[in-house]
Amino acid sequence: MGMIVISGATGRLGGRVAQRIGGRPRLLVRDASRAPQGADVAVADYADGESVRRALDGAETVLMVSGAETPDRVAQHRSFVDAAKAAGVGHLVYTSFAGAAPDATFTLARDHWHTEKHIRDRGIDYTFLRDNLYADFLPFLVGEDGVIRGPAGDGRAAVVAQDDIADAIVAVLREPAGHAGKTYEMTGPEAISLAEAAAIVGEATGKPVRYHDESLAEAYASREHYQAPKWQVDAWVSTYTAIAAGELAHVSSDVETLIGRPATSLRELLSSGDRA
Repeated sequence: MGMIVISGATGRLGGRVAQRIGGRPRLLVRDASRAPQGADVAVADYADGESVRRALDGAETVLMVSGAETPDRVAQHRSFVDAAKAAGVGHLVYTSFAGAAPDATFTLARDHWHTEKHIRDRGIDYTFLRDNLYADFLPFLVGEDGVIRGPAGDGRAAVVAQDDIADAIVAVLREPAGHAGKTYEMTGPEAISLAEAAAIVGEATGKPVRYHDESLAEAYASREHYQAPKWQVDAWVSTYTAIAAGELAHVSSDVETLIGRPATSLRELLSSGDRA
């Protein structure tokens, strides 16, 4: 097995992979001070193609964790992919999103489709892991008043635990050839509505939690106080409208296939006490 590079290695997902992979992977980070002591660390920013090319020099397999949500994220991703091609990387493992498509309801899923297309166009062996919504983050959707608000209707999402995704990524990184050209749907074992999610979160926390189905007008109005740019508010709101449209409801067995055990449900995740 050739050199493995893990991007986003100080983040929630990349950090989990770095802890599990074993050996001595190279950790690609933006801030070296946050990296583990004694690790093989390379500092690079996705938008800086030359720094990425140097960081990926000699790498056979690279985990490309999707970049932070910004208006120019697709451009940053293309810069990273081009640098990987220039560095001679053999295989890119990219964390994409469920329902990635040019016309996806969730606006940021469109970014992932364009990134997947660019990776294919550049002719690099790839594996795409299309993550559903993170089950770990559902408790953080609860407002101070114990309400989850959003225009999701009675739609469902097959929310997935980050630990399951990390284990799946490790399985792919260790044997990349067997996963070349494949797209995996990373989901939990069931699709749940936000009303059901609220009840599960309430059980885990011992506090009453409920779901309020907002109208679109209510959704935009309730987020005005954040004073966020329009593209970001559109992304927040469209997370819920994608659920309402049924675009996150598909349940896949791919997690179990990759990690050799059933995917973790939201109730199992929260009962374990691991919520971040």
